[in-house]
Amino acid sequence: MINKQDKKLNFLSHIILIALSALIILPFIILLSASFSGEKAIAHTGYSVLPKAITLDAYKYVFKNPKTIIDAYGVTIFVSTVYTVLSTFLMALLAYPLTKSTMKGRNAINFYVYFTMLFSGGLVPSYILITQYLHLNDTIWVYILPGLVSPWYVFMMRTFFKGIPGEISESAYVDGANEYIIFFRIIIPLSKPVIATVALMMFLTKWNDWMTSMLYVNNESLMSLQYQLQRIMQNIQLLQSNESEAQNLVNIKDIPGETARMAMAVVAAGPALIIFPFFQKYFVKGLTVGSVKG
Repeated sequence: MINKQDKKLNFLSHIILIALSALIILPFIILLSASFSGEKAIAHTGYSVLPKAITLDAYKYVFKNPKTIIDAYGVTIFVSTVYTVLSTFLMALLAYPLTKSTMKGRNAINFYVYFTMLFSGGLVPSYILITQYLHLNDTIWVYILPGLVSPWYVFMMRTFFKGIPGEISESAYVDGANEYIIFFRIIIPLSKPVIATVALMMFLTKWNDWMTSMLYVNNESLMSLQYQLQRIMQNIQLLQSNESEAQNLVNIKDIPGETARMAMAVVAAGPALIIFPFFQKYFVKGLTVGSVKG
């Protein structure tokens, strides 16, 4: 039976959590409201929870060339999905053998992975490698192949795999299972929290990637969503900073500034916000269990 004091504590904790949740959600609500508000309304009254002078001008400007944004969406969704699946699978394949004390060369491989986490060749050698030797520039693979393995997440997975009782694998060996069967039918199903956590992180990393397009892609149809949105924002800033010269080409007053920023944030964040709830139940457990055990 729950006594009165416990009920009061539960009620108080629920109130605190609801208040914290409201504080976390409020900025996004204001962001969404601002994206549907008029530029003059924001300039005069500031941001608000409910939009004032509701208009779609910001979204109309962002989707002024709808094919460009749709193509960018397609590229980003494809790249983020394929990259997430491949990178998570490869890192799991690398992390699992590193948990085996009988594996030959385990310490050397551990050191190699750890060393790459501390040091890298830098931007110029990476650029030369990707463009001059691998010839990945202006291809969809330039988004996917470089950086498939992240040392941090390899060690995170390795730590989680170590926490799985060895008796489970031993009993499978007795029943005639080999390493592949143990890995795919036992280790992977038991490691859903860490796999979901790593997959979410890798997806968000690639979803927010704009530098790859800037460095390696000249084909408009292969540019990512984040880079296209950044170009739109740069064009707005350029027109606003050179108002006298741009006045002959377009009416500066008709170009949304703050509202366009908010609309682009909504366009960029929308799919990621939809995906997150599916990973949420594994997310916290994957972070805590994978990082606490040594």
